[in-house]
Amino acid sequence: MIRIFRHYISRVYLVIFLLDSGIFFSAFYLGSLLRYFPLPLNQVAFDYHVIPAVIFMVVMLISTTGMGLYQRVQTGGEAGVLLRIFGSIFMGTIAMGLVFYTFPAVFVGRGVFGYAILASLVLMLLSRFLFLRFVDRQELRRRVLVLGAGYNANMIYDFETRAGNPNFRVIGFIQMANEPCRVEPARVYELKEPLNEFAARQDIDEIVVAPDDRRGGLAVDEILDCKISGLEVVDLLSFFEREAGLIRIDCLHPSWLVFSDGFRYRGVQQLGKRIFDVTASLLLLSVAWPIMVLAALAIIIESGWRAPVFYCQTRVGKDWRLFKVIKFRSMRTDAERDGQAQWATKNDQRVTLVGRFTRKTRIDELPQLFNVLKGEMSFVGPRPERPEFVEKFAETIPYYAERHRVKPGITGWAQLCYPYGSGYRDAIEKLQYDLYYVKNYSLFLDFLIMLQTIEIVIWGKGAR
Repeated sequence: MIRIFRHYISRVYLVIFLLDSGIFFSAFYLGSLLRYFPLPLNQVAFDYHVIPAVIFMVVMLISTTGMGLYQRVQTGGEAGVLLRIFGSIFMGTIAMGLVFYTFPAVFVGRGVFGYAILASLVLMLLSRFLFLRFVDRQELRRRVLVLGAGYNANMIYDFETRAGNPNFRVIGFIQMANEPCRVEPARVYELKEPLNEFAARQDIDEIVVAPDDRRGGLAVDEILDCKISGLEVVDLLSFFEREAGLIRIDCLHPSWLVFSDGFRYRGVQQLGKRIFDVTASLLLLSVAWPIMVLAALAIIIESGWRAPVFYCQTRVGKDWRLFKVIKFRSMRTDAERDGQAQWATKNDQRVTLVGRFTRKTRIDELPQLFNVLKGEMSFVGPRPERPEFVEKFAETIPYYAERHRVKPGITGWAQLCYPYGSGYRDAIEKLQYDLYYVKNYSLFLDFLIMLQTIEIVIWGKGAR
């Protein structure tokens, strides 16, 4: 893993990203060779391909990122990867068609463009085939040694067990003095030599310090020796921040927040985010307005002229300011006839026929773009919640109020990483992702979330 603008990126998939960049950039040149075959190279005009090649590379990289091809964990196995590749090529072809229509000067001809698409598809399939077949993913994972075998160490053990494709492999656990063993006993080592020598013999890449009680038998001098010798040493919270993209609140202490980096959201960052919000909202509105008109007509046809098309509801924004969020109405008008706030549930009977489609495709969220333009929301941020729920959660969940340090968003890190939440436990889980976003905010992370949201919309993940 490497860190870019305080967000962790897999080194392996960064290499694949750079490889795809080369594939897409060279696609037009390969397309020309195929189009004009068997002409010799000196008779094929390559000079005018530079600008189209760069545009094609950028468009295709946005498309492949949006389809989730560079995520650490991908669902669906090899069939899912194959489907994502074809989907990204299809989306990129449509996008390039729009570019050529808008800027005819960069058009390279249908034959060259067609062969460029074909070359991109074949090379992407070949590179993924070689990656899946000949790269030992176990060898690519970091070898991790955990100092501790109790409750904290068991968090890592559970995470490694549940994760679909973790970037690390726990080689073993070192039990601390007076600490109960909560991990698999066969993976617990008894340290009979200096920690640095043991780590060298086991070819350890990283040591995670995760004892239940740091005051009991933690060999600080030996850990320092490992650190100075070049081994990576991290604590439990930093480990989960990097590997899971969240901040665990069950072991979070204020001093870690005080001395860790992040929480930089002032001045230039706020201005940059506002420019990003307005630009992204206007661009999406310019494309999505026909869909919004059709959605409004569908609601009117289903519910009648007197039924409201939009649904306005009070939500909590930045610094606990209340505002009215705007959405297309997806439930019956009497969805909360008793006046009590209710969570949406799976197969909720209050959802209308049109509403079921708009919620699944996220079309019902599009009117929130006007909240963004008004400055009440951001394009990316924590999900805005109702005051009734926020007050209850803030009283019982530690650090829940900190998610309101930034504006709520239409999409966000928690929405990408965790399914729709409908209760107290889900609120805790999503808070951990929201805290990660608040701590590590950057325009790079916003852009990454926006691209990955495309995958959420296409596959209909987490909608209710």
